[in-house]
Amino acid sequence: MAKRNAQNERMKRDYVLFLEETEGLDEKSTDKVLAAILKFEESTGFKPFTKFHIEQAVQFKKELNRAKHPRTGKALSHATVDATLALVRKYFTWLSGRNGFRSKFTYSDAAYFKNNRKNARIAHAQRDVPYPSLPAASRAFEALPSDTEVQMRDKALFAFLMLTGARIGAVATLKLKHVNLTECHLRQDAREVATKNAKDIDTWFFPVASAYLDCFAAWVAYLREDKFFGQEDALFPKALVGVKDGEGFANLGLAREGYASTASLNKIIRNAFSRLGMPEYTPHSFRKTLFLLGVETCETLEEIKAWSMNLGHEHLSTSYQSYLPMSRERQREVLKRFRS
Repeated sequence: MAKRNAQNERMKRDYVLFLEETEGLDEKSTDKVLAAILKFEESTGFKPFTKFHIEQAVQFKKELNRAKHPRTGKALSHATVDATLALVRKYFTWLSGRNGFRSKFTYSDAAYFKNNRKNARIAHAQRDVPYPSLPAASRAFEALPSDTEVQMRDKALFAFLMLTGARIGAVATLKLKHVNLTECHLRQDAREVATKNAKDIDTWFFPVASAYLDCFAAWVAYLREDKFFGQEDALFPKALVGVKDGEGFANLGLAREGYASTASLNKIIRNAFSRLGMPEYTPHSFRKTLFLLGVETCETLEEIKAWSMNLGHEHLSTSYQSYLPMSRERQREVLKRFRS
């Protein structure tokens, strides 16, 4: 493998600083930028950015369209290719105005990273998001065992997602102090919880089946009364792994810290469905389940607005665009009712 270019690395660091200070991007966002730029560097054999030429951009687009996902082995999605090209194009646009680069290539040269219209249109097309129906979610939930601490946690996680529709990134950082069972309230304080766009979010539990609240309340009581967890301890702690006599490494119960990433929590929910032969619905799909419940339940615009805010959406249009896209055919069906 070719060795990374030191000058390139310095410029990438400068660019990350620029994004952090001028656009307020966090580390997770800048990591995506760096990953996209790295893909381009790999395609050129880590040639210095000062040697950039439009043929490199053209070749990079071809390679992306041929590339396979490292885990699935399938071709990269149109959305992934489009997003990668956009990130690299933005970087070279910025680079074209920097000292030492203005004479090497121009702003218009960076435009060669632009995706073609057909693929860009496919990448940005609005698609229906798979989601579990309320009966499907209930069936998966009821089938979850709760014999061990870890199983109790997994079932409580499922229940909590149905009660709140919280994003899994935020859930991974929640502590006991963020939940008020008396008020059936979740406070997502952006200073401590990894909310989207660092927004404070107040969520009162959605009116779903009582089994979800019973399960989650029992879990909180178990953490407080049996495990002696405090306010600063994780709401959904990671498993504690250690050496067990005669068994080697084994699960020893629960730690007091949450997971550093969302991968394990996502897997818990996906497996809850797949073990019953259902599609592997993700935690995020619960948000659509809950929003569609609101569409059926709410009778006034004020009610649906409050329901949308409960999901962390400042604008009602965000909820509708994300979870209730309408095709031309569906528009026709709805309007035909008024003539019947």
